[in-house]
Amino acid sequence: MNMLRHRRFPALALSLLAATGLLAGCSDDSGSKPEPSPAEPGKLRVLAGSELADLKPVLDRAAQATGVRVEFTFSGTIEAAETLAAGGADGAYDAVWFSANRYPQALPEAARRLGNQTKIMSSPVVLGLAKSKADALGWTGKPVTWTDIAKAAEEKKFSYGMTDPSASNSGFSALVGVASALAGTGAAVTAGQVGAVTPELKKFFAAQVLSAGSSGWLSDAYQRRATGADPGQKIDGLVNYESVLLSLNAAGTLPEPLALIYPSDGVVTADYPLTLLSGANEQARGDYQRLTDFLRTPDTQREIMTSTHRRPAIPGVDLSAGFGPKDLVELPFPATQDAFDALLSAYFDQIRHPSRTIYVLDTSGSMAGERIDALRTSLVGLTGVTNDLVGKYRRFHGREEVTFIPFNTTPQAPISFTVPETDPQAELDKIKQTAQGLSASGGTAIYDSLDQAYRLLGQGPPADRFTSIVLMTDGENTSGSEYADFERAQAARSPELRGVPVFTVLFGEGSQSEMDGLAKLTGGKVFDARGNGLQQVFREIRGYQ
Repeated sequence: MNMLRHRRFPALALSLLAATGLLAGCSDDSGSKPEPSPAEPGKLRVLAGSELADLKPVLDRAAQATGVRVEFTFSGTIEAAETLAAGGADGAYDAVWFSANRYPQALPEAARRLGNQTKIMSSPVVLGLAKSKADALGWTGKPVTWTDIAKAAEEKKFSYGMTDPSASNSGFSALVGVASALAGTGAAVTAGQVGAVTPELKKFFAAQVLSAGSSGWLSDAYQRRATGADPGQKIDGLVNYESVLLSLNAAGTLPEPLALIYPSDGVVTADYPLTLLSGANEQARGDYQRLTDFLRTPDTQREIMTSTHRRPAIPGVDLSAGFGPKDLVELPFPATQDAFDALLSAYFDQIRHPSRTIYVLDTSGSMAGERIDALRTSLVGLTGVTNDLVGKYRRFHGREEVTFIPFNTTPQAPISFTVPETDPQAELDKIKQTAQGLSASGGTAIYDSLDQAYRLLGQGPPADRFTSIVLMTDGENTSGSEYADFERAQAARSPELRGVPVFTVLFGEGSQSEMDGLAKLTGGKVFDARGNGLQQVFREIRGYQ
């Protein structure tokens, strides 16, 4: 790319954001990750899960009634737990509000910073299947266990999407719940039991064909695929919160409604505790009390149930029509970080389908200096060189195939790696060395390079993999074919290749309209690295691979 056409990008903050109190891997689909504002009376600064954005009308009414305004900063659960444990929330937030506190409670340094907890609502994690599929499986109106579901999944009788358990609590709860049910011990799964239950878990996850970093994007992707608005493979259902599945049905946009399957051997329920931080000042404590009192009034609980499809947290408010059974068996949840780590590590390295990702990487002249340094650091970070929790779970995993296609005036030769399931360090070191060797020069051939990525996949993409392309560019296309040429080429590809999503990274002076267009055309998503940092965005994308 001609450097005279584009100004230099300012220095990127590449430190570990969780350790400095900023948010790493925020799951807010808007891409906006504002820093917390100073404390002031009548404002409760809340570190929260992005799914709570749907409470805005309720919270607006609460502000009018109580004088307490909630200011959300969105984050993933594990990122938030690490922020708490590192002291990054001290003085920056007054409270946290996630679907559950189970993960931060397993970290001693995070747990000691949690104060009063008030449950506001709840939603179990269940399986939703297109009604015709549920009928065909004989599951409509009949008791079904997780073992029944795992058996049908192993036989590929249905397919589903689920969020990444390291990025979203719905996926994390599903993984824990299925593990506890399939273990059949009646107790929470321990780290030592994960190996024994892994073969059964493989059966269940054999039917997973879509991953996502947030429940919202997952449900949107399901709807787009069901209606044909997305080129990706249509799937039969979702493992997600009851509230998300009921909301999809209520929207009336699906070709057929989802039948919700409540496994008779139990579920894991999100209880949404609004939690005051132990270091909050007296003003914040008073604001917290007024707000939680209001949110638990019967009228507000009914409003929450009606508008968000989450269950009320107080007795005396009856469930409205459409909800599942009132009294569900609650599966035991591990209480130690060791158990969580063992489950997550097994999930990524052994249980779920491995990923195949092609990284199409801009190494044009405008990337020289800080930008190419940021790209190298971001890719090296995915080899597991950091000690933080986010880096641990967002690294390249066992059985994963990773390909780099650097490009400038023309696409360069693909460089591929396959990470072994055991003893992966030698291959990870090769990825690290290759990333460190990237250099910047020349023009920008975006669409020739994307076309090469699809041609490579067309040579025979391995079955049963989460396949995707990541495009990172800091400017507009200056060489080779144009966007319109790519559109024509995409229309001529096989249905399987058209369904491979492109996750575009908006960076520097990249064209937002073209990046948006690519994501929409391929069923992918745009990630904005212009203000959030390239390392943070590359980690966030991992939840979708």
